[in-house]
Amino acid sequence: MEEARQYGQQDFNLPHDVMTLPSQGKFYKNKKKSVKVGYLTAQDENILISNTGGDDLIRKLIKSKVYEPDFIVDDLLEGDMESIMIFLRNTAFGPEYNFTLSDPKTSKTFQTAVRLDELNITEVKNEPNSDGVFEFKLPKSGNNVKCKLLTIGDIKELNDTFDQYPQGVVAPVVTNRLERHIVSVDGNESREEISKFVLNLPISDSKFIRNYLNDCEPKLDLRRQVTAPSGEKVDVRVTFGAEFFRPFF
Repeated sequence: MEEARQYGQQDFNLPHDVMTLPSQGKFYKNKKKSVKVGYLTAQDENILISNTGGDDLIRKLIKSKVYEPDFIVDDLLEGDMESIMIFLRNTAFGPEYNFTLSDPKTSKTFQTAVRLDELNITEVKNEPNSDGVFEFKLPKSGNNVKCKLLTIGDIKELNDTFDQYPQGVVAPVVTNRLERHIVSVDGNESREEISKFVLNLPISDSKFIRNYLNDCEPKLDLRRQVTAPSGEKVDVRVTFGAEFFRPFF
């Protein structure tokens, strides 16, 4: 867990640029709207061509490329992480991202490309308070809750927990995520009481929390629609991990 709480790089003499975060820093204690991000180097190719993928690859890259000594890597929101990953790829390899897709009408594969520099930030519907959390009343139970957005550290810890469940055993994906989201219920911040509250939460309220927070998270719109050779429309989504960089190696 020690590695997970490490701060960003402190060597400001390395080549870098300053990029604005989709979150505008509203959810961080330091309130930084932008961060210094270094360019990928030959040394970083060691990470990119390794067998490491997914969360580990992302965290290693961000740890080595974010030049902010007061920024903890795992405290980043997912939308900010995705923006940093796209910056790294664009500045190293260019903005064109190629897909191999299947034509839904003919089942034949075809190549298409998406320009990553044309991705827009989604419109958020609600603003957090000064602490970076959201306050609202649940429509079914009537309870007042404070909720936070999940960081990449939260998501990694949840995924690590779910991976420990044996095959055939249902992991508590929904309830564990809700426990991470909820900061307090009617002013009560006890984690034990929040866990009890989540177990008995009506499904309509559970869905309301997920939809509410999804509409509040500042992030890039990674969805695109392309036209197959047959004329059919195909939906694609930019994903991150080893495959995001690996075609170049």
